[in-house]
Amino acid sequence: MNGRPVRTGLMGGSFNPAHRGHRAISLFAMEALGLDEIWWLVSPGNPLKAAADMAPLRARLASARKMARRSRIKPTGIEAELGTRYTVETLEKVRARYPKRDFVWIMGADNLAGFHRWKDWRGIARQMPIAVVARPGYDGAAISGPAMAWFGHRVRPRSQARDWTRWSLPALVLMRFRPDPRSATALRRKDPEWFLDYADTIVRDAVTRQVFA
Repeated sequence: MNGRPVRTGLMGGSFNPAHRGHRAISLFAMEALGLDEIWWLVSPGNPLKAAADMAPLRARLASARKMARRSRIKPTGIEAELGTRYTVETLEKVRARYPKRDFVWIMGADNLAGFHRWKDWRGIARQMPIAVVARPGYDGAAISGPAMAWFGHRVRPRSQARDWTRWSLPALVLMRFRPDPRSATALRRKDPEWFLDYADTIVRDAVTRQVFA
């Protein structure tokens, strides 16, 4: 990488469980943005989602490690180690811990539609560029939502996606991806006790190297 900062994508989520849709979107984003790697931030708990059907962190991290095999995707439970609950706090601490990396936040259009409900969402946008991946059924709400109105002229054309390290913040790019209908919700409905497959799994964090047993 010739001494330049490692170009790292951050994609947060419950990964409850991780599935091929997560992988496909990540590999697409890696190519579109010219990334060296992507970190899946496997959340200890999402403040905007009910915790009733949330599998244990170890199982979700194990499913993410399995889905990320043979790729430059690194699943991590770093939020549990940092003790952060909100994305804006996580990004602040990750940037401080890894100052020699350039980070871009990656999220789906469904998240952009509700982005204005995230804690200090403008603070997130001022920390790093944001790349939004189209998701079936959410594009209209995302484009017409309050967050998109705030970004306004700060939206960059897709043709400049690989130039994100040179953008002035805040900045956002919308990326078109072949629709993928898979969802963790559908997988849980099909197999509500999927996490039991990982009950005895010992998993090592791909970023912090911490062992979850």
